[in-house]
Amino acid sequence: MKRNQFRRIQTMADNSVLTSTSGSSNLADSSIFDSKVTETCKENLFIGPTSYVEEEMPQVETRVILVQEAGNQEELIEALKEIKMPFVKMESVEEYESLDSPEFENVFIVMDFQDPVFNELYKTDSRVIGPPVVLNCAQKGKPLPFSCRPLYCTSMMNLVLCFTGFRKKEELVRLVTLVHHMGGVIRKDFNSKVTHLVANCTQGEKFRIAVSLGTPIMKPEWIYKAWERRNEQDFCASVDDFRNVFKVPPFQDCILSFLGFSDEEKTNMEEMTEMQGGSYLPVGDERCTHLIVEENIVKELPFEPSKKLYVVKQEWFWGSIQMDARAGETMYLYEKANTPELKKSVSLLSLSTPNSNRKRRRLKETLAQLSRESDLSSFPPQTPKSCTKSSKNSTPVPSKQSARWQVAKELYQTESNYVNILATIIQLFQVPLEEEGQRGGPILAPEEIKTIFGSIPDIFDVHSKIKDDLEDLIVNWDESKSIGDIFLKYSKDLVKTYPPFVNFFEMSKETIIKCEKQKPRFHAFLKINQAKPECGRQSLVELLIRPVQRLPSVALLLNDLKKHTAEENPDKSTLENAIESLREVMTHINEDKRKTEAQKQIFDVVYEVDGCPANLLSSHRSLVQRVETISLGEHPCDRGEQVTLFLFNDCLEIARKRHKVIGTFRSPHGHTRPPASLKHIHLMPLSQIKKVLDIRETEDCHNAFALLVRPPTEQANVLLSFQMTSEELPKENWLKMLCRHVANTICKADTENLFYTADPETLEVNTKDMDSTLSRASRAIKKTSKKVTRAFSFSKTPRRALRRTLMPSQSSVEGRSPHSSDKQALSRLSSTSSLAGIPSPSLVSLPSFFERRSYALSRSTTHLI
Repeated sequence: MKRNQFRRIQTMADNSVLTSTSGSSNLADSSIFDSKVTETCKENLFIGPTSYVEEEMPQVETRVILVQEAGNQEELIEALKEIKMPFVKMESVEEYESLDSPEFENVFIVMDFQDPVFNELYKTDSRVIGPPVVLNCAQKGKPLPFSCRPLYCTSMMNLVLCFTGFRKKEELVRLVTLVHHMGGVIRKDFNSKVTHLVANCTQGEKFRIAVSLGTPIMKPEWIYKAWERRNEQDFCASVDDFRNVFKVPPFQDCILSFLGFSDEEKTNMEEMTEMQGGSYLPVGDERCTHLIVEENIVKELPFEPSKKLYVVKQEWFWGSIQMDARAGETMYLYEKANTPELKKSVSLLSLSTPNSNRKRRRLKETLAQLSRESDLSSFPPQTPKSCTKSSKNSTPVPSKQSARWQVAKELYQTESNYVNILATIIQLFQVPLEEEGQRGGPILAPEEIKTIFGSIPDIFDVHSKIKDDLEDLIVNWDESKSIGDIFLKYSKDLVKTYPPFVNFFEMSKETIIKCEKQKPRFHAFLKINQAKPECGRQSLVELLIRPVQRLPSVALLLNDLKKHTAEENPDKSTLENAIESLREVMTHINEDKRKTEAQKQIFDVVYEVDGCPANLLSSHRSLVQRVETISLGEHPCDRGEQVTLFLFNDCLEIARKRHKVIGTFRSPHGHTRPPASLKHIHLMPLSQIKKVLDIRETEDCHNAFALLVRPPTEQANVLLSFQMTSEELPKENWLKMLCRHVANTICKADTENLFYTADPETLEVNTKDMDSTLSRASRAIKKTSKKVTRAFSFSKTPRRALRRTLMPSQSSVEGRSPHSSDKQALSRLSSTSSLAGIPSPSLVSLPSFFERRSYALSRSTTHLI
């Protein structure tokens, strides 16, 4: 009887596509067959002609037999009636022989596959299914599926599983049986058709292949939990919400240790390790399986690692989290550098010679070298093809370029840097996040990607066109070429693209922070890409703020360009229109997004600094940091003067402590403010800072730094050196902060080309006796001497009284006209401290600004919008 039953199964496999003429449904064909049955069926196909098989083989009708408790289930009986399937009831196994008939293909429905009756039917090779199969077919209006094995439910139907890492045969047999009961298929060898790998360890060839193909790697608990839910009619074991709970975490069976990271980074990585199924121990513990190394800091391991220990770069750590699987270690092994990395330094030349002229000459050469290196950009614009060939229309650039050409060149360089940064944002972050078929599934939802990047691609398209037009203009330079026309040409596009991004930048920033906290794969994705050189070690938020800062920077450069454009040049009025068009773009930006607290801080600076330029107040400007220092050189004021530096996002306000404070300030509304304690010296755009120098600590020099300054219209370099007196802010943090904002202003992603380390002897800087009583007394005597000199100087006569005295006589003597007298008198007022009496140029000429003319500093202001 057992042999006859097996022969009928073969018959059904060969004729599963046939339909009963009596109207009842035969079993539908399925792709899930036992390998032996399939092979047998293939052999039977060639026994004789097809017509012979059809003639000799009678039609067999499928009949359902409800075993014991199944016969009492009304829901099950109704489902069978709905799919028009004939059925009978069977109370005991003894009735089996009486129900066995060659006219029917019997399908037994058993309520519990662990019941003894199931084992009896399984021994006879009977076809057994569970109630969920019938209910599911009735719901979908489909015939019963054919399966050569007992099939309780279809929660793993169409899934192909492979197993690895199981040592106990009993456990493996149990798991394979459950998979078959749920409709799954098992493959011994891993291939491209395998949909899931069930792993009991994170090693082996199958595991590595599954990681490389992006195949989900599951724990054995996935199968057990799916079997517990076998009676749920619509349950599917492959749905993400259920499956992701049982995926093998990247660091399962891994014990990690971390070397070279800051305390904050180490704590974060340890928390991520536990979240991803691993554990961690201190460096050097023999139980560790992996040592994660910060390769940019660690140049040599503190111990000799064992052969079992994987020493890998941090990219392996973040890559594993992003892939949601343990990455192969061979690609990320840490290798000790053959030679130590050479750190940048100012100059190693010894300037200890007593010849001061030689020292000054070498100092000048050092500053000139730094000035040349400062032109390098972390995002260098590609050399245009037209630059390599002589162009008929191109005008040879003279050895000493005009000021207008210099500013136009800086405008092009910053625009090129900005376009490359936008390209980095798109290519390194947006495009990979939007790609389909990501390993481990999508990192972010489409709406989250849209919120983060917004109109960045549109902004990139507009500025790519602006950059190309500027490049053509610079290559074929002529003083009559119009730069204003370029920005007027794309003004409508700027109005269309910028406000949507700037207005929702805070939402974009919040989305990044939220997703980074809630989604470890996104956090790892950011860590991997932000460490790449294209990003200049900046975060995605820091890169995305560039569009917010770009338009004000362009407006600054256009203002400067207008100043160096002759009145008769047609581009003068065009530049004015271009600047106005940029202002219109910025007015479209929602003013509610402005931070009122930042504006309040700027007002406080204006009230605190006597003579502070009014144009420091701007909607796009914000105060970043205040630093108290002492001047160590002759610039920007006398050595030993207390200087306060106010760092804004695009400029640096330099003010000194007032020697004498008189009275208080009363506002028109009657509110009394404290007197200004500082005196304005200079408002410097950050684009004029070419180098930030960290001066090494020595016995004669403590907590000192310097700025190499050069305006774009001059070739001379000026060194400003200071000693920090602020205790709450470390010098290293201050210099990094300053470099970052300078880089943002000139659209450079990396700050490495801005930051240098220098020896104090090289720059002739020291802080020796700066705080001594003798030094303070010497400075006081020097200041008193200045006051006495001014008191007896005829050049310091009050200018109003002098003008009133001289004007009547000058108007009648030697036939001079009053107009010429006024002009002469006004020329004497050119260095007055009254801001209202002089025009405000666009940029201060630093060499002339720092000239020591009777210790009087120029009070002209920087024209910033």
